[in-house]
Amino acid sequence: MYSFVQHILNGLAAGTVYALVALGYTMVYGVLKLINFAHGDVMMVGVYVGYAVAYAVGRALWGEWYVAVLVFGVAMLACALIGLAIERFAYRPLRERPRLTALITAIGISFAISYSFQLDLSVHAFGRELTVLPGAASRGFPDIITRTVWMQLGSDDDGIKIWNWQVLSFGIALALMVGLQFLVFKTRFGRAMRAVSFDHRVAALMGIPVDRVIAFTFALGSALAATAGILYAIKDRKIEPLMGLMVGLKAFVAAVIGGIGHVPGAVVGALALGLCEEFVAGYTSSSWRDAVAFGFLIVVLLLRPEGLFGRVQAEKV
Repeated sequence: MYSFVQHILNGLAAGTVYALVALGYTMVYGVLKLINFAHGDVMMVGVYVGYAVAYAVGRALWGEWYVAVLVFGVAMLACALIGLAIERFAYRPLRERPRLTALITAIGISFAISYSFQLDLSVHAFGRELTVLPGAASRGFPDIITRTVWMQLGSDDDGIKIWNWQVLSFGIALALMVGLQFLVFKTRFGRAMRAVSFDHRVAALMGIPVDRVIAFTFALGSALAATAGILYAIKDRKIEPLMGLMVGLKAFVAAVIGGIGHVPGAVVGALALGLCEEFVAGYTSSSWRDAVAFGFLIVVLLLRPEGLFGRVQAEKV
């Protein structure tokens, strides 16, 4: 019984990370009807920015709460700026082109970001050597949060352990999800987002700044991806330039399972995917984790192609 509950906690902690990335997919698709396949790689960039900030602060301050806040804040800001740049220079010129053109562009941006980060490039500045691109070798993420057991039920060997990073992951993810839901449905800007989602041409005629709304959506989704990346790195510690590929794909799977374009659906799909992976790894073999995750997607699409919370919509072609 203890192991079953422990797997549930671990699965929900993993699901919250997928949920934050899936929300970025859902927001961009809801507003622009575009699958931003570079989203997982933006998350990876946020992780490396957080890595650089942590080492710039110094090992002596790791574990202090303000260092963790600084790492999260700088990573979110950097990824928001990257999201703005991607939208402005890659997607906006293709907005009136066929969707396949934008999709191919998204895949190209994804490969460009992930494989450029495998280059090992340094420059000499300020009297020392500064790393510009990290190289292909994997690295250990700094312990910006001292990992401790927040609560334990039962014995040390077979009891339930709730770690502080799991509580932090739950808390941050829940706060950001609630804030996003409030933004979309309770604010003036959220109404503008929903109007652009319905028809961006009509929204422009009504005086809504469509370009600004779409740019902010990309920035917000990228900032959420940076948060998810830091939480993922705190949990797994190992980071590498291709880490965003699989996490991004699984987050996309979660968004599709929940119903692409549906914010609560993305969260539910991500939590369900995290639980599915954890139970497969815990009771069978961890090598089946990825296969079962994508198999779960196939089953959902066969039974309910629009996703768990999606609605069938007629589309004129």
